[in-house]
Amino acid sequence: MMRLWRDEAQGKSFWAILALAGLFALALVLPGQAVVGRYVNDLLIFLDGAYRVNQGQVPNVDFSTALGPLNFYLPALAARITGTLGTAMPVAMAMVLVVLAPAIAHVISSRLRPVLGLPFAAFLLLIVAVPMNLGEAITDLSYGMFYNRIGWAALAGLILMHLRPTVARRHQTALDALAATVLAAVMLYTKASYGLVAIAFLVLMLLDSKQRRWALAALCALAAIAGLVEALWGGTAAHVGDLRAAMLVSGDRTLPEFVDFALRNLADYVLFLLLVGFSLWRTRSPRDALLYGFCAGSGLMLISQNFQGWGIITLHAGAVVAAERLVRTMTTEDLARPFSIPGAAPLLMLAFVLPTVVHCTAALALSTALSTARYGEPFGLRNYDGLRFAFIWNPGDAQSNGRYLATLREGVAILSAMDPAPRGVFTLDFVNPFSSAANLAPPRGDPAWQHWGRNVNDYAFVPPGQLFRHVEVVMEPRVPIEGITGDNLRQIYGTYLAEHYEPVRETADWRVYRRSNPPPAVAESFTEDGVETTGSTQQ
Repeated sequence: MMRLWRDEAQGKSFWAILALAGLFALALVLPGQAVVGRYVNDLLIFLDGAYRVNQGQVPNVDFSTALGPLNFYLPALAARITGTLGTAMPVAMAMVLVVLAPAIAHVISSRLRPVLGLPFAAFLLLIVAVPMNLGEAITDLSYGMFYNRIGWAALAGLILMHLRPTVARRHQTALDALAATVLAAVMLYTKASYGLVAIAFLVLMLLDSKQRRWALAALCALAAIAGLVEALWGGTAAHVGDLRAAMLVSGDRTLPEFVDFALRNLADYVLFLLLVGFSLWRTRSPRDALLYGFCAGSGLMLISQNFQGWGIITLHAGAVVAAERLVRTMTTEDLARPFSIPGAAPLLMLAFVLPTVVHCTAALALSTALSTARYGEPFGLRNYDGLRFAFIWNPGDAQSNGRYLATLREGVAILSAMDPAPRGVFTLDFVNPFSSAANLAPPRGDPAWQHWGRNVNDYAFVPPGQLFRHVEVVMEPRVPIEGITGDNLRQIYGTYLAEHYEPVRETADWRVYRRSNPPPAVAESFTEDGVETTGSTQQ
């Protein structure tokens, strides 16, 4: 047992961490089903985006999004593997585990003793695996905002590289550079804010003369990857433009807002400062102090941009660095005492991460059990086989999301009855899922989603001439899933609709408008060499 407390068994934790990641990945994919209880509309952003990718569209080129391309390419690949969009998200998250786990395992097994490393590895891997927005209840199963969980876990793993290795492997510098590159690249192409913080951390690591070689190599590798990705993707400039547009709407935060986020995470800040204070008392290291300030500040900045009340995971990463640094200061006198602060550091760190480990383990187990039992009602949409909506002690969400799915099914029936099939459908609501749900060719030039006050407002929106250029049918929900967004979209685009579209159908849930004489862009967008490209690769 004392071997775990010391570092003799440290290098062997690599395989234990990989085994843990494999277990979590199997828990996601083996049921062959996916069950959600919240954020159905958020999930549809990425599943419809995956459909668009499999139809040949390119993120930020054919549709705008402030999120990175991995959010769409990963579920698109998963949908191709499984044959359905319905189980794309659990398979995509399992793939993320496969990519991140070796890098995290290398970092932890070379820098943290097992008593710190194994619990923290479980903490990070569970954050990636669990289908739940951080800070929410065990029963709030959802793949919504999954990109934040990826970003937090990858950034926390990268921050651990502030510690100098105590287990030196062959080609240690090259392995460190590879691990840092993988973690930073995943962040950069998942959500840019995490990627920018990762790059800032690598720049800070250049100040450490004993570790700057791998940090410099990682920065050079990221530059090379950026060039290669741009050559293949071609959407970097457009992505930056979409980011700037989103920042124009919701990028600014006031001091009271930052204080509010800090107070929501006050308990974590207290534990973080306790471990940091003990560590700096023993190490007196300015380099460590700089890192701890970086963890506290960058984490607060990141969470202020998220739809998330709790979970500044950089605090946990900084705390485990402080605990490891503290334990490394243990002297023979400390070992001889029945109690010492360095010796107690692992227990304090365990108390910091254990509640989240238990919470996420319970949520993942619940998700696996419900998926295996095929609990809940199927979405009932084309291309969404295997995806189910469940009522799990959340009556408010169950009512609104259940009603939302019912309206989508009615909308699909309306579109399926149209003859000829519409070329390009847009929904005046949070997300536009009918391309994938009704097996239609998607429009071009529209946003992946619209959330009033987050990426669209009354002075920052897609001009109607651009938005509707490839849209033949507009679906207006009577009760939008995001009411403020729906109401404001009607105000912004109502005049254009009245001038260019005519009502063709009205039900209790929908008003349907069709353009009687589609402009050339509509016809040309979905016709190639005289052959319509409508249809789906998802069967």
